[in-house]
Amino acid sequence: METSSRPHLFGLLAGLFLAAGLAFASLTVAGAWTRIAETQVVNVTGSARKNVRSDLVVWRASFATEDASLLGAHEKLAADLVKVERFLRSRGVTEFEVAPVQFREVTARAKDDDGETVQRRIGYRLIQRIEVSSGAIDAVPRLGTEASALLNEGVALISDGLEFIYTKAGEAKVEMMAEATRDARLRAEQIAAQGRRTLRELRSARMGVVQINPLHSASTSWEGNNDRSSLEKTITATVAATFSLR
Repeated sequence: METSSRPHLFGLLAGLFLAAGLAFASLTVAGAWTRIAETQVVNVTGSARKNVRSDLVVWRASFATEDASLLGAHEKLAADLVKVERFLRSRGVTEFEVAPVQFREVTARAKDDDGETVQRRIGYRLIQRIEVSSGAIDAVPRLGTEASALLNEGVALISDGLEFIYTKAGEAKVEMMAEATRDARLRAEQIAAQGRRTLRELRSARMGVVQINPLHSASTSWEGNNDRSSLEKTITATVAATFSLR
């Protein structure tokens, strides 16, 4: 009786071990599949472009006077500033900034009592800079050429250049990040479809460096371009996104 029960016992134990092994294997496979599914992602880069027109222009100019005495040079500069202010107001410019006066000593080579060549001060040169910031994008740039009229009054107003600024760039960046993310999702959907897969969710999104360039330019830099030389500009934004797959 005892001898005949042993095979039955061994069979029962073997069945239990087999069932336990199958259960463990099933859990292992299920866990492995879950990990694989969680790591199945697609990485894409979406982009957005927007053409904008600058809404602020900055014009800088300067003029200078010279005289043997500092007081004389200052009086001439003050008189010339009145002429420049009158010129600006006649062109509709009522708000502008006048920077602190810069002065330099004017020197010339001369012989001292010992016959040595030395630099001696012969007068002073005073420089006055002005800056105009305006939304009159079309009118302000003409000031540089029209300033030649001041030559008839003895003032050489020299244009130091123009800057064109788009003041709503911050708002545009937020809008374009959303657009670039939508573009990234579209790209990810196209990639997933090739493998007969679908997207599950957006795992992460990181905005790249925003580039503001002259119209149609594709120039890039690590720190991001911020063009101020052109009236018409192109803003480009990118988003690196990761989507999980189903």
